[in-house]
Amino acid sequence: MCANVFGVLKSLFGKPFDGGKRMEHGGPPHQQQQQQPMATEQAPQHPAMMRLYEVHREVTALGPQVCTFSGLPDDRDYKRLERELTRLLLDVDRVDTEGKAELQGARKRAAQEVEGLLRYLEENARHPSRLAMEELSEEARRLVDRRVVAPQREGGAADIDDELVEALQQLVLRLTQVKTEGRVPLRKARYRALTRLCAVQDVLEGRTPQQTLSLPLSGETHAAVHCINQVMAKVSVARSQLVALLMGLSGRDSCAHLSRLLMEMQVELDALDVSGNAAVRNYRKQVVEEINGLLKHLDLEGEGEDTRRYDLAQNDSIREIEAVRAHVRHLREAVLRHCAPGEPGFRPKAELQGLLTHLDQVDTAKNPCIREARRRAVVEVQAVVTFLDLREALACRRPGPQEHPAHRQVWAVLASLSELQARALGFDGKRADKSYVVLEELLTKQLLALDAVDPCGDDGAKVARKQAVKFAQNILNYLDMKTDEWEY
Repeated sequence: MCANVFGVLKSLFGKPFDGGKRMEHGGPPHQQQQQQPMATEQAPQHPAMMRLYEVHREVTALGPQVCTFSGLPDDRDYKRLERELTRLLLDVDRVDTEGKAELQGARKRAAQEVEGLLRYLEENARHPSRLAMEELSEEARRLVDRRVVAPQREGGAADIDDELVEALQQLVLRLTQVKTEGRVPLRKARYRALTRLCAVQDVLEGRTPQQTLSLPLSGETHAAVHCINQVMAKVSVARSQLVALLMGLSGRDSCAHLSRLLMEMQVELDALDVSGNAAVRNYRKQVVEEINGLLKHLDLEGEGEDTRRYDLAQNDSIREIEAVRAHVRHLREAVLRHCAPGEPGFRPKAELQGLLTHLDQVDTAKNPCIREARRRAVVEVQAVVTFLDLREALACRRPGPQEHPAHRQVWAVLASLSELQARALGFDGKRADKSYVVLEELLTKQLLALDAVDPCGDDGAKVARKQAVKFAQNILNYLDMKTDEWEY
């Protein structure tokens, strides 16, 4: 009978939890979360088993919430889930099994399920990657508060410049590099942090400068300009309020309240009569576009909570990039099998250049993870192209008796680098592997060999050596990229 009681629960979550391991790679499938609990009339009639069945129903309801919770231990939802699960654990502990082995086994399994959910909840909320995300988000909050929000609240102007935009971009890149181990809560948390920070970037970068219109204008038109200027001043304040909302720096305002204010500004602008004056009409249009640009970011209140957009594996652009990468792998394997560049019928460079063009057309939707995925795919294509270029150059090389000794030395290093690049292209391991360490050491030796080349004042030799050093460093960077375990 115990198997019947927990049959649905096991089909929902798989085997009993072992420290959350069952769900650490994404939790239960969405379609399984929608599975209906079994009918009560099928439940065993023993009071103890009936109580365990009630626990099972509550765990079934709480399980999906635990599996998708992406917050921190201080969050209200975390405390609620922890409180509910602790209550269920106490309820299970109070079940009287009357010494019957069957009931004891059922109670033990129920306790394991609840304890597994508790562990999973805590592991994700306190996971080092989750804490790293929060640390980066806090760093962004301090920066935006100091440069944008605080000056606006004090009646001054926000300090927005290229330095601020660059600092935010660096934080975005660091967020994309935080590992999630495939865990849904961590992926959601990273997606939420990225979308908000990217929205702040967009708001700050897309700000419309204050317009100045040539005078004199007619009295009626000047009145319209005065009204537009007033709305523009309100938009400037609303921009700061939106940034504060997105970064969690506003305790009073809400997205709904700000949305109402922006809509009222649009109504006020629509009511203005600007007919007959193209300059004023264009000015109003620009302010309306600014308001629309702010409104599009106000749906981020529940971003990453009510959607599955954090699951970039389902993103069309990512799928397109992955299809290109699969094609590149096929071409790379073919290139390594046909290392002789002049082999008839094998001309992959045009195809590789076409893949670069294809990648350039992939829509990243300003998503930093998609941009990084595309960049990596581009690097993979370029690595094969440069390998083919060097092989062709080596095959066509016809050194003369008057060749400068430094040139000869550089070409000798390039020949060695070509062989090492072939090994780097074919490498499919981890940084801890011995083959990786050996390959890295061999590449470093070639850099040292280039450093020992004396150009003897020959400008051509200096340029050749510099290019060879860059080529060797690119191979090292490519090898590093292949093994850094990045994920989108």
